[in-house]
Amino acid sequence: MKHLGLYIVLGIVAILFFMGCGGYNGLVKQDEVVKNKWNNVQSDYQRRADLIPNLVNTVKGEANFEQTTLTNVIEARAKATSITVDPNNLTPEKVEQFQAAQGQLSTALGRLLAISENYPNLQTNQAFMGLQAQLEGTENRIKTSRNDFNLAIADYNIKVRSFPVNILAGMFGFHPKEGFTADAGADKAPTVKF
Repeated sequence: MKHLGLYIVLGIVAILFFMGCGGYNGLVKQDEVVKNKWNNVQSDYQRRADLIPNLVNTVKGEANFEQTTLTNVIEARAKATSITVDPNNLTPEKVEQFQAAQGQLSTALGRLLAISENYPNLQTNQAFMGLQAQLEGTENRIKTSRNDFNLAIADYNIKVRSFPVNILAGMFGFHPKEGFTADAGADKAPTVKF
């Protein structure tokens, strides 16, 4: 009876210790899930970048094709592949920079594919049609990877900001992270005029 107070204090300390370990391990797990999802996003963007040289070379076979369009695609690809973001350092600024470069590549590819419709020989070229189908599939993969990444970010942020884990998160350097956002102006529907 004389040591009952000591046992109670030790019991409380042990419970807090195990809760702290569980909270910390949960944060580490969520952080690793975010990193994995980010790596999937980068992998899908890399797949798209790897397809572009084949697409450009196929289009070059059409002698009259607009050279500036091809140059824009090549330059946008070079810029997009030069920007890498370490999953250990996913700052909002770096994700935004990565997203902007990928957006420029998407725009250049969109122009290339739109202009290619003016070339009947290109539209019947099996290699071009196959590459175009692969790019469409890759764009779907990118969308799915980005959505998965944003879900992992949301789960991580909920854990980091929830009490009492938020105390551990602050002590060990776990901070909320930013996911992908819509491009500026994406909330307005495009106007179609004939």
